[in-house]
Amino acid sequence: MQIVLADDGLPFDGLTPQERPLGGAESAFVALAEALAAAGDEVTAYARDARTLEHGDVRWRAHGATLPERADLYIANRSPRLVGAHIRAKRRVFWLHNPAGFLAKPRYLWPILRYRPTLVMAGPSHAASAPAWIPAQRAIIPLGVEPAFLSTPRAAGAPAPRAVFTSNPTRGLAALLVVWREAIRPRVPNAELHIFSGPQVYGATGSRAAGMRAALADAEANAAHGVVIRTPVTKAVLARELAQARALLYLGDPGETFCLAVAEAQAMGVPAVVRPVGSVGERVVHGETGYVELDPADFAERAARLLTDDDLWTRQSANALARRDALSWPKSAALFRALAR
Repeated sequence: MQIVLADDGLPFDGLTPQERPLGGAESAFVALAEALAAAGDEVTAYARDARTLEHGDVRWRAHGATLPERADLYIANRSPRLVGAHIRAKRRVFWLHNPAGFLAKPRYLWPILRYRPTLVMAGPSHAASAPAWIPAQRAIIPLGVEPAFLSTPRAAGAPAPRAVFTSNPTRGLAALLVVWREAIRPRVPNAELHIFSGPQVYGATGSRAAGMRAALADAEANAAHGVVIRTPVTKAVLARELAQARALLYLGDPGETFCLAVAEAQAMGVPAVVRPVGSVGERVVHGETGYVELDPADFAERAARLLTDDDLWTRQSANALARRDALSWPKSAALFRALAR
């Protein structure tokens, strides 16, 4: 099967994940392309400023380079502008990563009406964000997690009380710091909260980057409360860090349509305490692999218990590890391939 993927957002290609941290949509694009190629498909991926190279059996080309004349499956990633690319495709797919309400706007709707791609979304809450009246086929295909999170071993035994935050710092970090400082750390005085985040992960510039830096500066001001700012790292390094983590804490964000940050932690056997905001609650099995709590007081109580109760942590970590194989990219790739049949 000949498959073409296209993205026109941040600059990256197949080598980028080994060189620097990548955001969720970019890392998902690379991982899907490689999983499709590993299944024996002929895969070409186009991304902004991509180097002309072959990596992981995927041919990488810069966005704007000439597309093949035809393909069995064409996947437009994130941008409605890419849906109408000049390619004769047996099946067009529009792979969405953000809440889909924007499709109701005429300038985003017309490519959907003209080319009728299948809208691919990551889960139930994501699918519910798409206007029901839009005449397009829909499919739910969960994201996978990268192999490092499925193969890196955990350290033996219950780890020290180190919690982690690995999402965008503007997504609830300020509120989490309040809960941490006022309700979690007083119960666990030796606990630490390690924050792996920064503007460079998301290619943020201008006011967006300034907002992220301000959120991290606020976090840094809480050093006396056990808050530790870590530099953003590659996925392979993050997997090793998660292998030593006790819990992931995240209050969630309405913009989350899958939340790889929680999925990666769960795949590494890290119980998570989250709020039912956006898709975040879909990543955790309440009471088995962590907790989904709306009330801040309940959130803090659950977090403190996971940081101190070794037996509870051991059970929930084992439950999370037992589910890790459900998160693989080969399984997601098979669902994409099925769309072209």
